[in-house]
Amino acid sequence: MSGPCPGQVSQEVLARVVREHAGRLAACLVSLLGDFSAAEDLVQDAVEIALRRWPDEGVPDRPDAWLFTVARRRGLDVLRRETKYHAKLAQLCWIEPSRPDDRLRLIFTCCHPALSRAARIALTLRVVCGLSTAQIAAAFVVPEATVAQRLTRAKRKITEAGIPYRIPAADDLPERLETVLAVIYLLFNEGYLSSTGDCAHARDLVDDAEWLATLLADLMPNEPEVAGLLALIRLHRARGAARFDAREHLVLLADQDRGLWDRQAIAEASALLMRTARAHHRPGPYQLQAAIVACHAEADSLERTDWAQILVLYDMLLCLTPSPIIRLHRAIALRYAKGPEEALAELTNLEKALARHPLFHATRAQLLRELGHNAQARECDERALALTANPAQQALLRERLGWS
Repeated sequence: MSGPCPGQVSQEVLARVVREHAGRLAACLVSLLGDFSAAEDLVQDAVEIALRRWPDEGVPDRPDAWLFTVARRRGLDVLRRETKYHAKLAQLCWIEPSRPDDRLRLIFTCCHPALSRAARIALTLRVVCGLSTAQIAAAFVVPEATVAQRLTRAKRKITEAGIPYRIPAADDLPERLETVLAVIYLLFNEGYLSSTGDCAHARDLVDDAEWLATLLADLMPNEPEVAGLLALIRLHRARGAARFDAREHLVLLADQDRGLWDRQAIAEASALLMRTARAHHRPGPYQLQAAIVACHAEADSLERTDWAQILVLYDMLLCLTPSPIIRLHRAIALRYAKGPEEALAELTNLEKALARHPLFHATRAQLLRELGHNAQARECDERALALTANPAQQALLRERLGWS
């Protein structure tokens, strides 16, 4: 065993290893069986067995091979009972780990236009990326039951419609691109700041998001939004070393040690963004978000950040993709550009839409505190604490409340 010793495998380690390999296993099985639901059932069987055995036996040297072996054995049992799958038996006996692009193929399968946009994203995050129903619900800000219904309907639709497992032809790529980009973006967000579980962030999910974005950029080199998303991910990652302290507590942008930022990575990602803008002249949401992050990353202090430019970029972004979340982030920038009073007034218009979003209440608390309304600020921090499951956010809010 190269992993932790038997009896010492934490749930965090188990979740990380399973998440890393389950998507690859699903991609391989879908490719072979041509049956989406059957493939996912085999993956879940293998994962359940791993979660029962690995805490006592330890993580295998090759967890991917272990999961493939278990899935293969279970698959053989199932296929022997299904006459229509007899032709697959010989292939299944020789199943190997998936090719590097298999997960991208599976993403495009999940993002078929026959499915609703919400179903495409939920299905891909669940099957390809290994996110839980709770994590997907947090990303959509909807109940878990809603996500579960979307997943069930989407898998049924893929099976009944015979949707092919392949990367579509060049002419068909653009109509699926928006959803594929959204999936990679949400996967990155979940890794960058986890919505559930005991970990503040999940580096493997961030790695997966960057890998998929890079693969997509190779596949579609003339799509500016693909390059924009890749630049966005790399700009965020370049600041990763300063985001958490030694206790894994969140360090806000104003308090980060900018000397820990990877200046070379920032310069390279910014250059990619500039080349894309000059070559295509088609600004989109991911390019604009990357430009906002570049403004932060290129500044040597909070005070010398070009907040006026950031507000302009947010206004452009709102024209393309109006949403309460973007307006919330614009309000945060407004605080530094024009003061807490204007920022707080902007937040008032978002209260209904973001009533269950912890960042809304935490931001409102900060603004109220700056304006001397300490009792109201405390109520907002308490509300934010009740709504977040991220341990780093919880620790920060407890410190503000004096509970740590």
